[in-house]
Amino acid sequence: MRRHIPFTHLHNFRDLGGYSTAEGRAVRWGRLYRADSLGKLRGEDWVRFQELGVRTVIDLRYPWEIDAKGRVPEAEGLVYANLSIEHRPYDQAEIDPALDPWRYLADRYAEVALDGAAELREALELIADGDAPQVFHCASGKDRTGLLAALVLTLLGVDEDTVAADFALTELATERLVADWQAAHPDRKLRWPGYGRAPEDVIRLFLADVRATYGSVEAYVRDHVGVDDAVVGRLRERLLTD
Repeated sequence: MRRHIPFTHLHNFRDLGGYSTAEGRAVRWGRLYRADSLGKLRGEDWVRFQELGVRTVIDLRYPWEIDAKGRVPEAEGLVYANLSIEHRPYDQAEIDPALDPWRYLADRYAEVALDGAAELREALELIADGDAPQVFHCASGKDRTGLLAALVLTLLGVDEDTVAADFALTELATERLVADWQAAHPDRKLRWPGYGRAPEDVIRLFLADVRATYGSVEAYVRDHVGVDDAVVGRLRERLLTD
């Protein structure tokens, strides 16, 4: 099976299938995808997307991002949910180069985990209750998307090393993400050299922060996000092999 799904205008569309769990099961292929902005879908890319059979799109961006950059095209039978999990916007291009970049990003993820409980709960419930392929995405498919992917994979029983390795696959798209930013902002200078980067350190720091604050990812999801064991059970039933 292929983890990276090739598109012309999307750079970070990936299948979350194939990862093993501690109990010997595996995440099913072709059930759940993660991506950069589906507002870029058009032409042959749109045809390729439709061939995947996706029936639910979870857009994690702010409404103003969608107004500026567009959303997935409307299609019969395609459910679209805009769940903006981030509540404190910041401009990654302007991050102070003197800061510890990975600690800075992990702190922003902690804000999302704190502020975005309602949206994360709805996203997890949508994924758990789906009956066809689904995809969730943000702008670059890196931070908000990476956070939700880490939560889902951890709840499925995937170990942290694998979760971190999945997160870091965005590094393969960094050059193209930077090129897209430069093309969209010809009059600006990219101040932060870490733009588009996704090293394992970021998600490892975030997961360590979650454990330190809540005891475990599972406890965070249960006690702060409000997702009960029944939803997690449905998530595992739908996304894991027998």
